[in-house]
Amino acid sequence: MSLLSFLTYCVIATFTPGPTNIAILSIAHRVRIKEAFRYMFGATAAFGMLLAVSALFNQVMVAALPKIIVVMQIIGSLYMLYLAYQVSTMKLSGDADTQAATFKSGYMMQFVNPKIWLFTMTVIPGYVMPYYHSAAALSVFVVVITVIGFMAFMTWALFGMVFKQFLQRHQKATNIVLALLLVYSAIEVSGLLR
Repeated sequence: MSLLSFLTYCVIATFTPGPTNIAILSIAHRVRIKEAFRYMFGATAAFGMLLAVSALFNQVMVAALPKIIVVMQIIGSLYMLYLAYQVSTMKLSGDADTQAATFKSGYMMQFVNPKIWLFTMTVIPGYVMPYYHSAAALSVFVVVITVIGFMAFMTWALFGMVFKQFLQRHQKATNIVLALLLVYSAIEVSGLLR
């Protein structure tokens, strides 16, 4: 496994603007950081749970249909290319939806966040399962990815408006760099370089 490609994908997928990150940014800017952290802890708990469920589901699928991993890698690569396109053309929204800054609202947000669903269903089969099969190894990766997600949420909460202004000021260059890194990750996951 290319650790660089794995970490690149995890960082880009979790740190780029999405519904949860923008909500955390908005909450941190709009209300106190304490409320943003409550929301962030809820989002992190749901993120970790979705990763664990995805790892279990994918492990069952691979055990039942061993060749499915190739299909999952192709789907993951195509999703990353789609995400690269989206990142290269995205604009940072001025305001995120305002919502209650609670643990529960942060937790529930992840279940309606398509970015999280697609990420959790592609990262484990694309990067981990071709090399590691034990429940212990999958659990370690779930924890590592959850920590990366938590760090992304924390970054959005702590930098609030400063991070938002930076992205707006350097939006095009940032988008191009992130998109190219996603294309690299897609090629790596596809198995074309092995």
